[in-house]
Amino acid sequence: MAEREESERLFSENHHDRGNSGRMSPILDPNHLLHRIIVLFFMCFLGFGSYFCYDNPAALQKQIIQDMQLNTSKFMQLYAWYSWPNVFLCFLGGFLLDRVFGIRLGTVIFALFVCVGQVIFALGALVDHFWLMEFGRFVFGIGGESLAVAQNTYAVNWFKGKELNLVFGLQLSMARVGSTVNMNIMGSVYDHMKAVLGQTGYFTLGSALMIAATTCVLSLLCALVLGFLDKRAERILNKEQGKTGEVIKLKDVKDFPLQLWLIFIICVGYYVAIFPFIGLGQVFFIEKFNFSPTEARLINSIVYIISAPASPVLGLMVDKTGKNIIWVMCAIITTLLAHMMLAFTFWNPWFAMVILGLSYSLLACALWPMVAFVVPEHQLGTAYGFMQSIQNLGLALISMAAGAILDSKGYLLLEVFFCACICLALIAVVGLYFLDFLRGGELNLSAATRSRLQKTSSAESE
Repeated sequence: MAEREESERLFSENHHDRGNSGRMSPILDPNHLLHRIIVLFFMCFLGFGSYFCYDNPAALQKQIIQDMQLNTSKFMQLYAWYSWPNVFLCFLGGFLLDRVFGIRLGTVIFALFVCVGQVIFALGALVDHFWLMEFGRFVFGIGGESLAVAQNTYAVNWFKGKELNLVFGLQLSMARVGSTVNMNIMGSVYDHMKAVLGQTGYFTLGSALMIAATTCVLSLLCALVLGFLDKRAERILNKEQGKTGEVIKLKDVKDFPLQLWLIFIICVGYYVAIFPFIGLGQVFFIEKFNFSPTEARLINSIVYIISAPASPVLGLMVDKTGKNIIWVMCAIITTLLAHMMLAFTFWNPWFAMVILGLSYSLLACALWPMVAFVVPEHQLGTAYGFMQSIQNLGLALISMAAGAILDSKGYLLLEVFFCACICLALIAVVGLYFLDFLRGGELNLSAATRSRLQKTSSAESE
């Protein structure tokens, strides 16, 4: 009898909540587009602080090296320490969100790691302890990548089957906006703190970095608001809490096809020539091209500026045309040309950097979806986790190597090194093209052919 009364009470509450959903104003109704736009606003700013602060070292490269009395090799450790925890957390982040914390609590915890890590990073500068700055970047890294996983999970939970592709594009664009704003204002923030304090030095640097930490507080507030809105929607719509959908099984690695390993090589070879270059780019443009610090910050951020609007457009182009391997090959070749122009000529570097920004955007749109074409669905979580893990391992090692090369050999040899990394990616994509051709050409199908084959496969299965 007690169980029956409890069931009737729950039914009554759910019925009441659905009735309220029908009568409430659009801005409060979780099913209404207007309410989901409000949720999207908080989703986009959820990762803003993380992306803003990730490249704080690049925006303040000269100041950090001078104020903390570092060489370039030590400076690049700030990027390496961010990447080290993500060599392993790429496998664990989705599991923690699904099985341990849940999406709401997990998002708040990872946002808190980002916030605390940035505060420790700034505090290390304030007290003139570089080891504390490195520890802050390590803590920051623990939260950064997993927060991006949580952001994507929220997007799927709220927009699947509706505006999901647009939402992913907007989130990526907002991430690039965060990186761009950081590149172009942190120098001014440092200069303002120098004017206020009347001196340069580690205390001025720490003060500027502490101001940057306010963006992480903003992201933490967004995580709390999203948790509240998601909990409210769960109660009103009687739905389950969102999950990442990732299934990580390390034993699947032995079954990965050769095409996937070539994709991994492309990923590492390409991205290690992009992010470490941006991390060291500001001083490069000042020293080689006699740019002012303001001009150097602007051109160093052009990759992110272009990526914000170009990624959705180029993604749509790849969706409509297919031929993923060809687009990846084009992106790698044009990136190599851009690095060669920067290394061996004194031409206006704006042209090379615009090419680099477009190529970077194109590769991301064409490369990452190919993973889904070469492994079955139940192995996707493992494949993407392994790909991100190898990418972070490569970034950690190459960041340290790039700093050492710059200290001992200079920017010319560093650019030659980046060109060699791109050549490794080019060799891998050429090998992927021929291997795919020998195995039926599935990765390089046109969009029309792939759609036709999928329809035929669906009809046969029915």
